[in-house]
Amino acid sequence: MPPYNAVTKTLALPDGRQISIETGKLAKFADGAVVVRLGDAMLLATVVSQPSQREGVDFLPLSVDYQEKFGSAGKIPGSFQRRESRLSDYEILICRLVDRILRPMFPKDYHYEVQVMISLISADKEVQPDALAALAASAAISISDIPFAGPISEVRVARIDGQFQINPKTADIARADIDLIVGATADSVAMVEGEMNEVSEQEMVDAIQFAHEAIKQQVQLQLDLAAEVEKSKVKREYPKYDENEELKQRIHEAIYQGAYDVAKSGNTSKAGRKEGFSAVKKQFLDQLLLEQPELDMKMFSRYYSSAEKKAIRDMMIKERTRLDGRQLTEIRPIWSEVNYLPGAHGSALFTRGETQSLTTVTLGTKLDEQIVDQAMVKGYNKFLLHYNFPAFSTGEVKPNRGPGRREIGHGNLAMRSLRKVLPAEDENPYTIRIVSDILESNGSSSMATVCAGSMALMDSGIPVRAAVSGIAMGLVQDKETGEYAVLSDILGDEDHLGDMDFKVTGTEKGIVACQMDIKIQGLSNEILTNALLQAREGRLHILREMAKTISAPAAELKPHTPRSTKVLVDKEYIGAIIGPGGKVVQQIQKDTNATITIEEKDEKGHVYIYASNADDMAAAVSRIRGIAATPEPGETYTGTVRSIQAYGAFVEFMPGKDGLLHISEVSYDRLPTLEGVLTVGQEVQVQLVEVDKKTGKFRLSMKSLLPKPEGYVEPAERPDRGPRPERGDRPDRGPRPDRGPRPDRGPRPERPERSDYTAGDSQNQ
Repeated sequence: MPPYNAVTKTLALPDGRQISIETGKLAKFADGAVVVRLGDAMLLATVVSQPSQREGVDFLPLSVDYQEKFGSAGKIPGSFQRRESRLSDYEILICRLVDRILRPMFPKDYHYEVQVMISLISADKEVQPDALAALAASAAISISDIPFAGPISEVRVARIDGQFQINPKTADIARADIDLIVGATADSVAMVEGEMNEVSEQEMVDAIQFAHEAIKQQVQLQLDLAAEVEKSKVKREYPKYDENEELKQRIHEAIYQGAYDVAKSGNTSKAGRKEGFSAVKKQFLDQLLLEQPELDMKMFSRYYSSAEKKAIRDMMIKERTRLDGRQLTEIRPIWSEVNYLPGAHGSALFTRGETQSLTTVTLGTKLDEQIVDQAMVKGYNKFLLHYNFPAFSTGEVKPNRGPGRREIGHGNLAMRSLRKVLPAEDENPYTIRIVSDILESNGSSSMATVCAGSMALMDSGIPVRAAVSGIAMGLVQDKETGEYAVLSDILGDEDHLGDMDFKVTGTEKGIVACQMDIKIQGLSNEILTNALLQAREGRLHILREMAKTISAPAAELKPHTPRSTKVLVDKEYIGAIIGPGGKVVQQIQKDTNATITIEEKDEKGHVYIYASNADDMAAAVSRIRGIAATPEPGETYTGTVRSIQAYGAFVEFMPGKDGLLHISEVSYDRLPTLEGVLTVGQEVQVQLVEVDKKTGKFRLSMKSLLPKPEGYVEPAERPDRGPRPERGDRPDRGPRPDRGPRPDRGPRPERPERSDYTAGDSQNQ
């Protein structure tokens, strides 16, 4: 018998495929370990939590890592080291999907380090593993003794051919007009992220509800699994916060009204509000320290933060107003500018309140495409969006260590939003890179990136189908009374103090992308629908403000933007354009200052030409068309003599095409030699007389372009004597008789010199 006791639970999807969760077979030293399988896709998820807490830690040190093993798909990594290295952006995005829903499920006072690791150990090209990662992580935690308010799960819901599907096959996702990852507990939705083709708010709500029903089944599957695992039945004990109810009540009574008044004052400056709250805190703390010199400052800070938070939230619900004095649906003032950076191919400066993005667009060639080398995907990406969030944007000092997971996640949301309005790939020859640098941040900088990116694309001259804007929605809800306030265009403080961060992007027609995180249990459909409808009004308002600066793509590219055109050629000419070792195409690029890329698809050669001015473009196009043109008998060409032989000259009459100019076709005169008549490198006018049907060789003539001399008579054509009979058709004459040895006739006499013989006259020989 095997040295393990495995437990397995299965669940059937609506299309008949089965999801299974197995534990007890792998990674038994981990606090929890499971293998989730769908088709041939298998994910191993493990969780370990340290038994001791690091000193001074007052938060949950949770890390979630997702990695796809190249061996799972039968591949070797393409990196120099030929091994998995740092996580790719795609893997980091899956880490964020899992982290965002797991983190709120741990007790607020649980500060022990937790590490969740998820690995794709077997791949299936028809299964997307991102929809299984959170299920695997939650199952691993649920069968452990780590305190956890789950289980949770995530599923992909896609609308394909008008029907919602759960975790559809990879090949079908390309046809989806809604593609969402939804995360939830059995009771409520907690996370949504995805993209859509300009759909309505109600269609999005329907998709989320459909996904939640499937998640409920996956949650029950985990509960059934945990019920059979002994370790999960008793959760580990850990020290709770020391509580002082008397101090807590005193702090609340002392500072609540002061904090309420500061919040209600409507100070539009973040710094001004901070100063007001600090004054309330300092006044009370100075007095309290006189009474209690041994005051536990950690306990005081915790109680003070709780009281301040409640005062601000109560103010918003009761007064229906905001920290900066705005109404619940009011958007902060917006101003924008395009063509701000003259050296960029496109640029926009977008400012909303105290949030500002400076965004550039760069248009590159096919050579600038990003190489994608992942376990399940290999190819190229021609649309890039990079989001940068320097410390000075929030008035802080931090080392610049490159983009973190937050920057990658925010950039991905903006990228998905803008990708929906780009021209079709066959209509856009450029590799597009958008870079958003956040210069000020107090509110959603990712939504500012969407707005600035949309405007910069239009400024660059890219023919986008529509403008895109984005808005971040917040929520404050009183658990006891059920009253709530939905906030449009939230501030940074409102994000921190609120119960929801719901980012929605779209065009005038509908939603194209979203990202939602819920911090509370039990978000109702009523609140979700109201938030989406309120977001629509805000999104349309922002679009109108953007249109005041730029309302349509620029009619012309910037003067310094590389122009592009595409030439279609028959695929047999691709080799001639490239030339041996790339010599031909490299020479064309050198001569014309153009950049040329070639690819074969749809049985055609697609030649992309990029040049910075019209003359260079015309020269490159002419050279390409010359190589790919089909020679026509009877046409006249300007050719170059490449070599001279005794019987004629070889002339390159089209790029990459040589023909024979026979010595008899140079002139009406009989020429003994071409010496002194033609030289290598000489340009000559020739006519294509014939293309040999069998060999494809070209026969050229100069003579046919010259006027005939007076009295010239064409030489008579040799009569056609018909095909020569085969030897087998001749009469059999029998064997040749043996005539014996030939007699010796002695030495041959000297031949007398002929007076009419001229050496070298090949036509007289």
